[in-house]
Amino acid sequence: MSNETETSESAVTDSNMSLIESVYARHSVRGYLDKEVPQDVLNRIFEIAQQTPSNCNVQPWKVYVATGELKNRLKKDMVENTAGGVTPNPDYPYRGNFENEYRKRQVECAVALYSKMGIGRKDKEGRMRAIIRNFEFFDAPYIAFLGMDPAFGTTVALDVGMYAQTLMLTMVAFGLHSCPMGTMRNYPDMIREAFDIEDGTKILFGISFGYEDLSVAANETRTTRDEMSTNVVFRSS
Repeated sequence: MSNETETSESAVTDSNMSLIESVYARHSVRGYLDKEVPQDVLNRIFEIAQQTPSNCNVQPWKVYVATGELKNRLKKDMVENTAGGVTPNPDYPYRGNFENEYRKRQVECAVALYSKMGIGRKDKEGRMRAIIRNFEFFDAPYIAFLGMDPAFGTTVALDVGMYAQTLMLTMVAFGLHSCPMGTMRNYPDMIREAFDIEDGTKILFGISFGYEDLSVAANETRTTRDEMSTNVVFRSS
């Protein structure tokens, strides 16, 4: 009996998917199956993500994962706040003013997504539904909130971003998908209350994740990437 228990607890095996395959397979998923992920698989995914590099190895990321009743309570409260027009109070205000080619890419992304969701340009109700879907976590069984010590600034926040990328690519390797969500910074006090956070951690963003529901039209959305030379410059002298 003891041997059977040990085998069961160590049943998870690492994926054979390559890093390159994970990079190309990853896409933002906005619809999930109501299916739990085995705890040993979750543990392994987050264990791998913990290997992310950071400035002076400070490992600044703080990660809070909600599921079950807690996730449902947060979803209910966030939806009510958003639908009721409660003003967000993010720890880190959004400062993304996209212009020129950046604005062009933003619009192309929105058009690609809304067309799959059947939302027209003047469909205000449809656009509000799309916004609300964020705070429903796209029906994901899990939502992770990522934060850091308020003493850290932009430089260390980049380390949290690297952690998030490692985490999302690892999820793909284990058959899961995710969606990074800046909207999850809107009501940080809810998150601190839910997880009894008393060390002053500030919330940067969130990641919904789980098994992809292929029947959701929004999950067919794909965005393009510019040629590498648009962003990368090589020079030897």
